[in-house]
Parts: sequence; C-alpha cells; structure tokens
Amino acid sequence: MIRTDHAHLYVAARTHPGLVGKNNEDNFAVSAYVISKMNPTPSVFAIVSDGIGGHKAGEVASEMAVNMISRAVEKRDGGHPLAVFENCFYRVSETIFSEAEKDPTRKGMGATAACAWVIGQQLFIAYVGDSRIYLMRGKRIHQISRDHTWVQDALDKGILERSLMKSHPNLHVIRRYLGSMEPAEPDLRLFMEPGESDKRARDNQGMNLTPGDIILICSDGLTDLVKDGEIHSMVHGRTLQQSSQALIDLACERGGLDNITIVMLGVPWDAKKLNPGWLPG
Repeated sequence: MIRTDHAHLYVAARTHPGLVGKNNEDNFAVSAYVISKMNPTPSVFAIVSDGIGGHKAGEVASEMAVNMISRAVEKRDGGHPLAVFENCFYRVSETIFSEAEKDPTRKGMGATAACAWVIGQQLFIAYVGDSRIYLMRGKRIHQISRDHTWVQDALDKGILERSLMKSHPNLHVIRRYLGSMEPAEPDLRLFMEPGESDKRARDNQGMNLTPGDIILICSDGLTDLVKDGEIHSMVHGRTLQQSSQALIDLACERGGLDNITIVMLGVPWDAKKLNPGWLPG
C-alpha cells in the first residue's frame, strides 16, 4: 500500500497516563493509504495496544505490537486483511516473548492489541486482550470485539452474573495476549448483535460502514470507568476531537486509575462518494 497524508475518514486520537502516577504503557497508531498506483481505493488502519509487565516492559511490548502490526499492514501484498492479521499477530507474539526471555527485567511482558482496518467502506478487525472496539451507528453502540478475560469467559459460560463483573477480583486477568508462551491467535469475530454465533460474527468481517458511523478503539482505562451507554452519549453532538477529550476527562473525574487511550474513526456523511468497497484479490 502507499501511505498518504490525508485519510478518507475523520480521525481523533488521544492518550493520557491517568492520575495515579502510573507509567503510560499504552501505544497507538493511525495510518492512511491507498491500495496501489493502479487501485486508488483509500484505506485507514488504526491500532491501540495496552502493555503488560513491570519495569516499563509493558511500554516496550505495546510499542513493538503497534510498530510490527502497522508495518505488516502497510506491506500487505494483496493478501486478505484477515490473513494479514493472522500472520502478523503470531509473529509479533513470538517476537515479544523472545525479547522478554533475553532480558530478566522484561520477563513476562506482553500487550493487548485492538485493530480496525477500513478499506474503502469495508471494516475488518482483529484483537487480543481487553482493549475494545466499538461501532456507533445511529442510536446504538455495539461492542464488536470481545474481552479475552477470566470474567468474560465466566460470563459466557453462565457462571457469573453481568452485575458482578466490575467488582470481581479477576476482572483484569487476561487470558490471551501478545507475548504469551503460546503465540496468541487473533480473534477475528466481529459481533453486531447479542447471541451471534462465532461463525456469524466471523462472517460480519468486511461489512460496509455507512455515513455517520463511528469506530472507537480504546484501552481498559476508559471502559473500566465509563459505561457503554455513557460513551455513546458523550459522542452525540460533539466532534470526534471533542468527544475523545470529553471521554478522557470523564474517566479522570472518576479516578483515572489506569492509562487511557482512545482512537476514533468517523465516516463522513458524504461517504457515498467514496469507492463502494474492496474485494479480496
């Protein structure tokens, strides 16, 4: 792909260390492209990564995740976006684990990753960990990713009530992350409705975005303190820049207990003028 200076989507991105003196171990990137000189279809790739590990090792791991995945996307040679995600997530996970083994101060470091790749008007996502991806469309907000946590697994299996999730001691126990001993498999499910099967969620990949849609990618420093409905209401009537700042301000008002990172992508209302989509080659 060919990097460009202007995205075909509106973009806002902010990060904040929080208010408890914690080193900011979040990293993010947003990049705009066209497919090739022969194919001017526009493309935007965005990623948020939250580091795991002490002695600033989490910061190292999240930076590796953002840089390596972003490079893999930029260098894609015509492969399907989901195949690009599968290949690079495995490679990144192995590299982070290998680097951690070389340095005792980085032992056990890892990172989450939440990615959204919009090609034309088609959306593809991939993720591991508990950084989230949302789609806001009209009056609804959809969490289109799923947390890879002990609590989410317990909820899915029916052994934990949703009302007890936020107070459970295992709230931040992550089951899947980049840098684990077994290379992390990216989750390629895109959930649009409650109760969707895994197959249906996978089939949602490549869905067409519509004018006015907003994609939000964030670390758990936001979602631990701000509910989904509140996220949606804070976006209504504001620009993406204003919305991202308002959400960070709200999380800080409630304690700012962790790093907070937000990336927002908005589809212009005149998006019908864009290339209607992209088909895998």
